[in-house]
This record gives sequence, C-alpha cells and structure tokens, in this order.
Amino acid sequence: MRLVEDLKVLAQKSGFQKLLGVRLVSQCGDGMLQAGLASLFFFSPESATDAAGVASALVVMLLPFSIVGPFTGPFLDRWRRRQVLVFGNLLRAVLVVGVILALEVFGEGLPVYILVLVALGISRFMLSGLSAGLPMVVGSKEHLLMANSVVPTLGGIATGVGAVIGFLLRLFIPEGEAQQSASLVIAALLFFASSFVARALGPDELGPEKPDLTSSLSGQVSAAAMDLVKAVRYLVRRGTPGLALSTMALHRFVYGMQLITIILAGRNLLVDSTDANAGLAAFGTLMAAMTIGHFGAVLLTPIAHERMAPSTWIVVCLLGGTVGQIIIVISPAQIPFVIGLFIFGIGVQGAKIAVDTIVQTDTADAYRGRAFSIYDVLFNVAECVAAGISIIFLPNTGWSRPVQIFLIVFVWVVALSYRRVVRMLNNVPREVEDPDLI
Repeated sequence: MRLVEDLKVLAQKSGFQKLLGVRLVSQCGDGMLQAGLASLFFFSPESATDAAGVASALVVMLLPFSIVGPFTGPFLDRWRRRQVLVFGNLLRAVLVVGVILALEVFGEGLPVYILVLVALGISRFMLSGLSAGLPMVVGSKEHLLMANSVVPTLGGIATGVGAVIGFLLRLFIPEGEAQQSASLVIAALLFFASSFVARALGPDELGPEKPDLTSSLSGQVSAAAMDLVKAVRYLVRRGTPGLALSTMALHRFVYGMQLITIILAGRNLLVDSTDANAGLAAFGTLMAAMTIGHFGAVLLTPIAHERMAPSTWIVVCLLGGTVGQIIIVISPAQIPFVIGLFIFGIGVQGAKIAVDTIVQTDTADAYRGRAFSIYDVLFNVAECVAAGISIIFLPNTGWSRPVQIFLIVFVWVVALSYRRVVRMLNNVPREVEDPDLI
C-alpha cells in the first residue's frame, strides 16, 4: 500500500517521527474537546435546536480567533516552534481543566465561553505551528509532498478518533456530571501528553531558521501588524500560494454550510428532535462518513501527485466532491447523506493536502508561519460567513435542495476560476526579489 511505503520512508527521519507523535496525540485531544463542546452546545437537552442557535454557537467559537488569529503567525516566525508546541499544549490542558471547573461553578455561562474561546484559539495556533515546522524535519520537496499527503490526514483521523470516543462516552455514561465532563477530562490529559512528547524535539529543530530571541514582547506585538501586511502582499505577489489560499477559503464556506447542515439534520431531521442522545449518534455517523472520506484522500493523493500537479489535483478534488453533494441533493435520507458526505470528504481533504503543499513549497520560511496563520483565519472567517448565511436560508432540519444546488454551482465556479488563473501563471510562482521591501 502506498501509504505504508510513504510512512516507511518518512519514519527514517527522527524529527518527523516526533512531530507526527505530537500531532496525533494533540489532535486526538482536539477531537475529544470538540466532542465535549458539541455535546455541551448542540446536543444537550437544553441546547438550541434551530439554525440560528447552531450558527450562533459556531460564530462564538470561531469569530474571536478570526480577529486575533493573524497576530499568531508573526510569533511562529519569531519564536522557537518547538517551544510553542510544548507550552501551548500545556496551556490548553490547563484551560480545559478550567472549563470543567467553570461548568461546576457557573454552569454554561460567560466564563465557560471565554475559556473555550481561548482554548480553541490556541488549538488553531498549534496546528499552524505544526504545519510551519513540518518542512524543517522532512527535507526534500518529494518527501514534503508525501508528508503533506500523510500527516494532515492522519491528524484528521486522530481528531475523528478522539471525537468518536468522546461521543461514545456521552452515549454510554449515565446522565450526570461525569457524562458532561468525561471527554473534557481525557482531552486535558492528551494535551498534557502532547506537551511531553514535544519536549523530545530539539529546541531549534522546527525552526524558524532565524528566530528572534531578543525582541521584547511589546516590540513583537507592535511589529505584528506590519509583518502581516508584508505577508499578505508577499503571498499575493508570489501568486500561487495566495491563489491556493483564496480558493480553499471559498471552499471552506461550502464546508461550513455542510457542517451546519449535518448538525441540524442529526438533531432535527434524522431522529426525534427531543432525543438529544439519538441526535448526537446521528451526527456522529454523518461526521464519521466525512472523516473516512478524509482517509480515502490520503490513499488517492500520493497517486494523483505522481500524475498531476497539486493545482490540478485541487480542481479534480473540488469538482469530484460535488458528486457527493449531488447525492445529498437527491434525498435527505441517512444512507444518501452518508455516501454523499464520504465523497465530499475525499474532495475536501484531497484539496487541502494540495493547498498545504503549495503554501509550504512556494512560501519562504520567513513567511511560512504567517502564511499558515492567515490560512486558518481565512478558514474561520469563511465558516462564520457560512453560519450567517445559514440563518437566512437553511431550515431547522438543515437540508434544503435549493441551497445544496447553489453550493454545487458555487464550487464549480470556484474550481474553474482557479484553474483559469493558475494557467495564466503557468502554474509557477512569481519571483519576489526582496520580500522585506514589499
């Protein structure tokens, strides 16, 4: 199997082994955390069950990081990324423990929301650090292509495994405080473990190549805005990475609409809306189908990269993913939903792998951390826009044939527009002779 062969090649690099270990443990904790938050915000008996309530909860979790997130990238280009992983995961563990205690003292209120927002913001920061550090432990472009096919998807699978375990805990633990906090407790333990694993990496092993260890924190914060302006202008001038990021941000809007659709369908369409546990099980089934699709992408993408450029694979994945959306259009029953989301999941993850590769290979290391921070912010903003649109156009059951048809047409327009502009660039990044003076 191609996946096994790629892993054997990459596994010979000790730095890669350690970074992969950090990612798997950390993202399994992410899945447990997401399962706990989904149970709390979407599938508890007292949670909102309409489109406005679900969309509002997603915006609360995503929008604040979209505002402050751009300022994390410059830190990834200044601070030792290994230290970011060590102390960031440690802080996440402490914050999740804080969420558990706040639920005991205050219930589902403002203190819980604040702690959740900070914890999720750091989670995005960790993912940006993992992506920015990957080229430092992989080496050649050929190996980086393999790593981008394997690592993010394995991380996504680890997130899915953590989420499934969290959902199962909710279903099988008797109602009470233990049911509400079990997945959060395990998430905190996994974040502690991830911090410990990150300590095995060398202090400078993940870069940046020229870390700024002398500037004061206030100086770093004051320089962040200008650095981000330079990074955005650099990505636009460079061409291929900026175009790939823009395309995936637009596709993330579609993903956000599908995410809200399956939350509402799991809660209100496929089961009795008064049965929160059954709703959680239905939602878990739909998410599992999409996660398995992500795993399918890791099998197909290395084969595709041998036959076509990453930019071409992006177009293939976007258009291919609409086959799954067409199946969802045909019927709102659970089996078509599952099949459609599986195919859609392949397209989402396959395109993401290719975008990761383009951003990593076509972006200078000095800007790579900021590029992935901008990447995450664009994704979050796109999902927030999807949440706002869903309030207007999605019914409380989540499924709407006209909305699904619009999303299919939207993806086709995005994919074909991306293909046209990439051809105008001859699929080659522009030279930026002096990026510091942009």
